[in-house]
Amino acid sequence: MAEFTLPKNSALIQGKTFKAPQGTVNIRRFEVYRWDPETAENPRIDTYELDMDTCGPMVLDAILKIKNEIDSTLTFRRSCREGVCGSCAMMVNGKNTLACTKAIDEYSDTIKIFPLPHMQVVKDLVPDMTHFYAQYASIKPWIDTQTPAPADSERLQSKEDREVLDGLYECVLCACCSTSCPSYWWNSERYLGPAVLLQAYRWLVDSRDENTGVRLDDLEDPFKLYRCHTIMNCTDTCPKGLNPAKAIAETKKLLVQRKLG
Repeated sequence: MAEFTLPKNSALIQGKTFKAPQGTVNIRRFEVYRWDPETAENPRIDTYELDMDTCGPMVLDAILKIKNEIDSTLTFRRSCREGVCGSCAMMVNGKNTLACTKAIDEYSDTIKIFPLPHMQVVKDLVPDMTHFYAQYASIKPWIDTQTPAPADSERLQSKEDREVLDGLYECVLCACCSTSCPSYWWNSERYLGPAVLLQAYRWLVDSRDENTGVRLDDLEDPFKLYRCHTIMNCTDTCPKGLNPAKAIAETKKLLVQRKLG
């Protein structure tokens, strides 16, 4: 019989509340998902009240303030703080984003912070990206050639050919798009997902690559590519403003054009 309730050990419970110091005027509440695999406790939601007069403007600033000043046990990823590395991807108020580029003022009430959805959690706000990166490696994200490299120069590209890559190369592999996709939730073992398929298209249209046919052969699979149903969650949530859904559609178009000759 199908089970439609969460196992008891995965149900969220109310955690600790950390009140702001008495007399604080400019307070914002942050509810943060917490889970420690080294304990037998259920995941919980801890609540933190922060003095915004002593906090930076971004969601990541608030998380850093919590860790540095209130609760050093909070675990999360972050690096560049400029929206370039993708490390601080998480779900904020129900939508995947990069915490370092999301302003606190964009939210009017309590800010609820969870790890990326439908991924195994390592601890607190840290998802396990192992499978995601393995899928990325599977599309051979590098220039694949058959002819020898030029002896005295790089493999050159015209300005027009380079512009074809705009909207593709900017992807930072944060996985916000893939983890917002219902098709990826249900078929992540075989469906490559929006982020990896956008990256695959980036190499398909790179004028310097010489193995387009092999790349298309690898993608012509009922699950790797065709689980996409153009729901558009991926494009809606991308913190870099990219359009993975369009890249997937263009890849499908390339496959059709090849069949038509």
